[in-house]
Amino acid sequence: MIVFEKVCFSYGDRNVLKNLSFFVREHERVAILGGSGGGKTTILKLILGLLGPDSGRIIIEGDDITEKTEAQLREVRMKFSIVFQEGALFDSLSVKENVAFCLREYLKLSEEEIDLKVREILRVVDVEEAIDLMPDELSGGMHRRVAIARSLAACEPKVFLYDEPTTGLDPINADNICRLIIDLCKDGKGLIVVTHKVSDAMKIAERFMFLKDGMILFDGDKDMLLQTTNDEIQRFISG
Repeated sequence: MIVFEKVCFSYGDRNVLKNLSFFVREHERVAILGGSGGGKTTILKLILGLLGPDSGRIIIEGDDITEKTEAQLREVRMKFSIVFQEGALFDSLSVKENVAFCLREYLKLSEEEIDLKVREILRVVDVEEAIDLMPDELSGGMHRRVAIARSLAACEPKVFLYDEPTTGLDPINADNICRLIIDLCKDGKGLIVVTHKVSDAMKIAERFMFLKDGMILFDGDKDMLLQTTNDEIQRFISG
């Protein structure tokens, strides 16, 4: 479903991705591992067309999105659910209004239909009781669940994209978010999670890529990752 062909990307003079090539099938659960600033989040933004490559091609379901306009990219983005690390909730809106925002933006629904839909989505991520709370009243785990709920509001995604979904959470909440991420894929949907937390990636993913200096040093399953002879990757997964 997702193909990168010799993709290069830089921020100013800093090269982030260098002739990056890989593919991800629609139903795969993939973790992209690597240190901070290595280009992991950039990959997610390129998939969504929020950034464009300096060179190379990005193909989604056989369709080259590299030169698409913003209007054309809207249809592409509806195939994905994205949760960025910061959660990106509107501080001035309640939980209900945060989730309802996308419903009002993209769908023509009555207020009654919106209320029912919001409650349904919050029930899926197990935070319906927080519907009237403000973001600053939420715990870290609840905040992340509401962010996931909002990402589900406007579409039926084929693939979930997560940017460091458990960063900043205590072990119990991190484990709960991992369980939720897996539960949302039980009907065969795929995911890409970018993270530096190897233990959480192990709970979520079945395929692992390791990104270093804008290139993929490793691509394989859990057993292959644990048995790798690459010293740098071994230090990373045991650190």
